Amino acid sequence: MVRTRYRCLNCLEHTVDREFDTSHLSVTCPDCGSFERFLNERVFERFRAYEDSSPPELAWDRLDRTEKLFVCERLVRSEKTLDDFDIVEEEAPA
Repeated sequence: MVRTRYRCLNCLEHTVDREFDTSHLSVTCPDCGSFERFLNERVFERFRAYEDSSPPELAWDRLDRTEKLFVCERLVRSEKTLDDFDIVEEEAPA
């Protein structure tokens, strides 16, 4: 069976391997001690790649961390493409 690696989103250092493939795990990190989400390594790799050089049509810098991780998870773990995401302008309060 193929093992999947997951990375702690708090310290970004500790990884765990599991014999199943899911978007994330929630476990206590033995390195930083926090009960944290461990992100699928393939999703994390896409996140890091976009942090280094994101596609201009994505407006990456306008997204918060949670939104960035959501986009990466959908791109890696589904058949979604960048064309499936829309940039929505927030209206200023009146």
